[in-house]
Amino acid sequence: MAAKPFLTDIETIRKRAREHIDQGAITPGYKADRKVVIKLLNEALATEIVCVLRYKRHYYMAKGIHAKSVAAEFLEHANEEQGHADLIAERITQLDGAPNFNPEGLLSRSHADYVEGDDLVDMIKEDLVAERIAIDSYREIVDYLGTNDSTTRRLMEGILAMEEEHAEDLSTLLDELGKKGEPAKPAPAKSKRK
Repeated sequence: MAAKPFLTDIETIRKRAREHIDQGAITPGYKADRKVVIKLLNEALATEIVCVLRYKRHYYMAKGIHAKSVAAEFLEHANEEQGHADLIAERITQLDGAPNFNPEGLLSRSHADYVEGDDLVDMIKEDLVAERIAIDSYREIVDYLGTNDSTTRRLMEGILAMEEEHAEDLSTLLDELGKKGEPAKPAPAKSKRK
């Protein structure tokens, strides 16, 4: 069985590299609709920023007997979401786009909501919902990109894997808190019989 030949000779690649040099990393081999990809990435960027803000609020607002360990998890996730935002912003600029950090319209661009939660359990649930939204929307972005933009696809696959890990962490926290008798919400008062 013969080895598969390299499809383009090196001289052709060298020639193409000199054409449209002002386009930086965008070469004729880029097959995705760049404007759509930048729009999707700016939505993912907004999603990550909203998640950072929600996790940070939850970090500072966590109260209760188990709050210290849960707050540490919130802070860890906030920092990782910030890292995702940075990676996404960098990719947007590589595609000759502009990352949209404008706070106006942030929630409308974000796939996730910003829900504060009333207590520790609500906070965990809201963060888990947001992670599940990110998982589904990022999976759709990965599927959309296919082989048309393998760099962005790999970036989003890596972020998707972290979001799945976050969701598992939060689900585990909910299980553990339930076993320890804390949701922080009081049980409904029993009515007195006469």
